[in-house]
Amino acid sequence: MAEVPQRQAYGMALAEYGDVNPDVVVLDADVSSSTLTKYFADRHPSRFFNLGVTEASMVNVGVGLALSGKIPFVNTFAALLTLRACEQIRTCVAYANANVKLIGGYAGLSDYKDGPTHFAVNDVALMRAMPNVVVIAPADNIEAARMVRAIAEHEGPVYMRISRAAVPDVFGPDHQVQIGKGIMLRPGSDVTIIGSGSMMGRCVRAADQLAAEGVSVRLLNIHTLKPLDVDLICQAAEETGALVTAEDHSVIGGLGGAVAEALGRCCPTVLETVGLQDTFAGTGLDTESLMDAWGLAVQDIINAARRAVERKARRR
Repeated sequence: MAEVPQRQAYGMALAEYGDVNPDVVVLDADVSSSTLTKYFADRHPSRFFNLGVTEASMVNVGVGLALSGKIPFVNTFAALLTLRACEQIRTCVAYANANVKLIGGYAGLSDYKDGPTHFAVNDVALMRAMPNVVVIAPADNIEAARMVRAIAEHEGPVYMRISRAAVPDVFGPDHQVQIGKGIMLRPGSDVTIIGSGSMMGRCVRAADQLAAEGVSVRLLNIHTLKPLDVDLICQAAEETGALVTAEDHSVIGGLGGAVAEALGRCCPTVLETVGLQDTFAGTGLDTESLMDAWGLAVQDIINAARRAVERKARRR
């Protein structure tokens, strides 16, 4: 799946899962050719609902379907879902603890040509603050596909962000996911790099380059941002003494913020954060170059890891 966009891996998996679970229904805000829920629509037309460009109403229809015993997957661009329908998500999904699966496509900077109004770089912060809502950012196509069944079988509201772009595969076809459990991709003792979502491939490349320089890097994949795997993160903090987070999101309220909150409770540690540094990003020629231009490059992760190791040394 490495050569296809993450949204395609998700769309295909959703259509396939619809074959085995007749309770799954899919809603879209007139962007099914973008979110690629069109695969489900073609395969299960009686269980697909195009609500038009009415994000708030779409969420409420999803709640109604959930209350009737269905498992609704509610889809549109992440920025539009979490901003335009924020009140409905809070009141009708989160407060009611409704079994609605919210899928934010075109997350982060992956919608590179539509500009800052369409970039979803604060969606994780918004959804993390919603009681009862699980927040997920799959690392690659394999994980995005596996998450379809996992979130469908989880009882309660879930928000999952999906990249528009193709992302490199981090895992093999036998990869299994468990909501709330992070994954250690490789051990290390000098510094821990913690990635989520579309940044994981870049984290792997950064870890490879640092290893070539003699830096022992522990690499964690945190696909579930809420509930966070605090035990895994605090163990890494205690054993390596220096952490770097990397995310396609603002460093405020996202993975970096979540890790900082956890460390403050369990093990205060040197922490460097890679992501959008409290700024809006402009448009770009493509996702990769846009991420590079706004502080999310592989070199940015490497530089952050070097800073973290240096800061740890100064504390001794």
